Amino acid sequence: MTNESDSSESENIASVVEASPSDAPVATTRSSLRWWPAVVLLAAMFALRMVPWLMESPSLPVMMLAFMGPAGLGIALIFWWCFASRAPLREKAIGSAAVVLIAVVSIALLHFSLRGMFAIVLVIPTGLAAFAIGLVVWSGKPPLRVPIALALAMVTFGYWNLLQNEGTNGSFQPQLLWRWQPTAEQRYLEELAERQPSEPLISDSTPVSLASAPWPAFRGSDRSGVIRGVTLQSDWDSAPPTQIWKQRIGPGWSSFSVAANRLYTQEQRGDMEAVICLDADTGTMIWDFTYPSRFWEAIAGAGPRATPTIADEGIFALGADGILLRLDAVNGKEIWRRDLKQDADRKPPTWGFSASPLVTDSLVIVHAGGAGDKGLFAYDVESGEIVWSVPSGNHSYSSAQLATFDDRRGVLMLSNDGLQFVSVSDGQTIWQHEWKLENYRALQPLVVGPTVYFTTSTQEGTRRLTAARGDNGAWEIADDWTTRDMKSDYNDYVYYDGNLYGFDGGVFACVDGQTGKRHWKRGRYGNGQCLLLDDSGQLLIATERGEVVLVDASPEKLDETAKFQAIEGKTWNHPVLIGSRLYIRNAQEAACYQLAVVAGNAEEILATEDQ
Repeated sequence: MTNESDSSESENIASVVEASPSDAPVATTRSSLRWWPAVVLLAAMFALRMVPWLMESPSLPVMMLAFMGPAGLGIALIFWWCFASRAPLREKAIGSAAVVLIAVVSIALLHFSLRGMFAIVLVIPTGLAAFAIGLVVWSGKPPLRVPIALALAMVTFGYWNLLQNEGTNGSFQPQLLWRWQPTAEQRYLEELAERQPSEPLISDSTPVSLASAPWPAFRGSDRSGVIRGVTLQSDWDSAPPTQIWKQRIGPGWSSFSVAANRLYTQEQRGDMEAVICLDADTGTMIWDFTYPSRFWEAIAGAGPRATPTIADEGIFALGADGILLRLDAVNGKEIWRRDLKQDADRKPPTWGFSASPLVTDSLVIVHAGGAGDKGLFAYDVESGEIVWSVPSGNHSYSSAQLATFDDRRGVLMLSNDGLQFVSVSDGQTIWQHEWKLENYRALQPLVVGPTVYFTTSTQEGTRRLTAARGDNGAWEIADDWTTRDMKSDYNDYVYYDGNLYGFDGGVFACVDGQTGKRHWKRGRYGNGQCLLLDDSGQLLIATERGEVVLVDASPEKLDETAKFQAIEGKTWNHPVLIGSRLYIRNAQEAACYQLAVVAGNAEEILATEDQ
């Protein structure tokens, strides 16, 4: 037995001595990575990015997780490589140092429109994912895996250096262009430079009557988005909309105000903001007023957010950087200006100053959101001097509007602090409903008799209040209900025959005005806007894609009767209907269409258009 054992041990020793280095078990273990944690992280990254597409109306926290989470998982991939991959130390050091260097250089070379948030949301996750994919796919090939992974990372990071971003849509999906492509704004500026100067269409002495302006302010005179006296034909196949004119326009999310066959709106022109006046029949520019100012942010891009107001023979306009103007409506000459940044002692809010001026009782009222009593300002309509200012939250993308409750007339203002109703003459609080919110509020309160519907945010939905005086004369504000069945973002809703019609996220919906319960939710129009034709119960919807859709308002179902493509590009601006003329614009194009009206309505509408 002893001899046999000694012989066996000798054979084992000899086999070890004769074995080649490549047969050594240690070398085999070191050549292969522990790759499964990277696969799990990559799958999680993909799943997070798909969440908004899988949910009908994702909340803001879910959206933030979907967009910011992949960057965190990308960092986790670097930790996997350094601490859990089982790669040799030298490989880890070279790979991690090189990929970080590639990322830093790439981010430094990004177009300015992709820096900041988009670097976190897009560039870092995809670049680090490409690096990890290279390591996983070539995990068993030590000489190749790091060079291939770094090459993939370099190509992916470098891809983003070839792009620029023109903002996002309502689902926060970026609108990407090649870096060398001209943007819509650049194309417009080139076209503007080529236009030959011409004589003014109307001289300073030409009388222009603004007293009977059919659409003098944002969403109409009462900011309700309601059209009266118009019924449209619903068969657009046999009577299609007729294009009167279409042309480029500068960036901006302003709507139109309309008077005396003139359209007033705002736009961006490079480093200049502009208030412009167009001929409603032709789109030809009658006058423009420009001043040095440029506001830009990554979501909506450049340009003014507010809409000019027509009042007291003047045009009142607020730029995104806070310049408040009164201009002569006939020729566009400046009468006075204020700077909300100075008056409110603050920087522009995240998405720019957005309040369309309210002009009433010889006052110009705008929200500024400064600290203390520098929230809501009233300026003298003639001189531009401050008449009063009161606290009103530190940010709002809504506009002051007139309202009447229990025969008391006042100014209704929605901000991140809640809803306040103040005196026109001095800004003193009549009543208020406090509901503080860190997120933004952008819609107009919708007043129906003693009730007010207003949005709380995309997370909370819509709330209904009832305001009335009690027996002792004190104001009583009843919190009737809050529903998450109508979570509008910056898309104003309308009220018809007891129901609310508007957007729940990017999908059109109908909600019972008494209970807040949803009747239906259909129509994927994106983050569009809606007008109500009150006489006929028709809804005219401008979709985010630039389509115009005609819908019969019904709590039973979405009854879509007609549709056509009006303009190209992301369309967040509110459309305007004057008689049978539809005026629509976005940050790229503006257009006018003639819509067919029912026979009995035609003569009255033609008279309105002549005015």
